[in-house]
Amino acid sequence: MSSSCAVSPSVRTEFINPISSRFLAPTTRIYHHHHPRSKCEMNRRAFALKGIVASGGVSVMGSSLTSEPVQGMERLPFKPEGYNYWTWRGRKIHYVVQGEGFPIVLIHGFGASAFHWRYNVPELAKSYKVYAIDLLGFGWSEKSIIDYDAMIWRDQMVDFLKEIVKEPAVLVGNSLGGFTALITAVAMPEQVVGLVLLNNAGQFGGTKAKTTKSEETFLQKAVLKPLKQIFQRVVLGVLFWQAKQPARIESVLKNVYVNASNVDDYLVESIKMPADDPNAGEVYYRLMTGFMLNQTEYTLDSFLSKLTCPLLLLWGDLDPWVGPAKATRIKELYPNTTLVNLQAGHCPHDEVPELVNKALVDWLSTLAAKSSLQTV
Repeated sequence: MSSSCAVSPSVRTEFINPISSRFLAPTTRIYHHHHPRSKCEMNRRAFALKGIVASGGVSVMGSSLTSEPVQGMERLPFKPEGYNYWTWRGRKIHYVVQGEGFPIVLIHGFGASAFHWRYNVPELAKSYKVYAIDLLGFGWSEKSIIDYDAMIWRDQMVDFLKEIVKEPAVLVGNSLGGFTALITAVAMPEQVVGLVLLNNAGQFGGTKAKTTKSEETFLQKAVLKPLKQIFQRVVLGVLFWQAKQPARIESVLKNVYVNASNVDDYLVESIKMPADDPNAGEVYYRLMTGFMLNQTEYTLDSFLSKLTCPLLLLWGDLDPWVGPAKATRIKELYPNTTLVNLQAGHCPHDEVPELVNKALVDWLSTLAAKSSLQTV
């Protein structure tokens, strides 16, 4: 598959837009400056026709975090064979683990993989035990031929926390991975003690009127529906073939990264290799027709209303698909939120990793300090 800044046809992109005593939630609200929404706009349909679409401020010292492209940072070594594997429900799941200390679990976006956290894992592992996992159907995890649904990835993460992490942790997610982290945090309030979202996917409720399904006629069921499925397979097959070409991957990434310095062979290869899996095309078709086109069942509002842990938003304000207004709305719905605005696109963790790493470590230190005060 392609990156969370990656493969998808012309569909709406929102999806591709008791607490532990060791790490207690803050009891006071945190307020910070918010910066104006960027003027950066992009034609979503134009990206869709290319076969590529994606889902998805407290400013430090009173201003937005900005910097030049990453230079000389330690990077997770690329391994074509992957790192570690865990068997979940009979399926192979890939993950990376480095460091010692309090656990942080990183969850990639649509079409990406654990390697998308290449600049975050080594730095965070200096102080924490860092996991980066590939969701089922993506990256080096198995390309299972199943009907994909947001709850599949939630269940995967719940079991990963229970069987592999085995202790309270902080979840960090980008794009689709952010939505997965959110619904996992709601499902496991006793184990997820902090949540970090980077330009997360997901829709707010009430944006569209709910439609009721009418009974299918014989003509619809016997003729029109099969024709529609054939048409979808042909179109999506062509789009998928186009989307996994290295030149196309690089072109799309350069449109999503405000500064394209980090769009390199490593990143392109980490997206292309999983797309060469024999089942990747079928998984892509199922994701597009069964998941991306039927995503309104789960809304951000409904899950934020059940969230109990502190929330950090690390937001790329120049994201062409998920602008800063979405982060502001999340903070309004969930006041126990710290908002950091970044001059970056949809994948700030890879575009400005040094700023993301610093903001994350600073926030974790604040949580740890508050936890210590509450346990004295």
